[in-house]
Amino acid sequence: MKLLTKAIEKALPPLYANEDNPDPNIIVKFFNPCGAATWYITEGQWEGEPTNGNPGEDFLMFGLCDLGMGYPELGYVSLNEMQAVKGPLGIGLERDTSWTPVPLSSVR
Repeated sequence: MKLLTKAIEKALPPLYANEDNPDPNIIVKFFNPCGAATWYITEGQWEGEPTNGNPGEDFLMFGLCDLGMGYPELGYVSLNEMQAVKGPLGIGLERDTSWTPVPLSSVR
């Protein structure tokens, strides 16, 4: 599954755009279908030099990261790192294709 589509990329505000917003919208949700980890992303942008037809080396995102340990926290996650995750039988992370943007407070 393609984690980052052009539509999601366009919908995500750039990093730090919500710095003064106490309750930004979660634009996209990623999850581990073989585990408990979930990422609720509020911002993102390309970083580094253009490569492989992309406008940058990696897409850096910010949001609520819940790795299933009981301590969700706001932080950064790299698209390259997410794409590299492989669980049992090589299953990778997935994007919630039915996700509708909601305020961050609704998942905290």
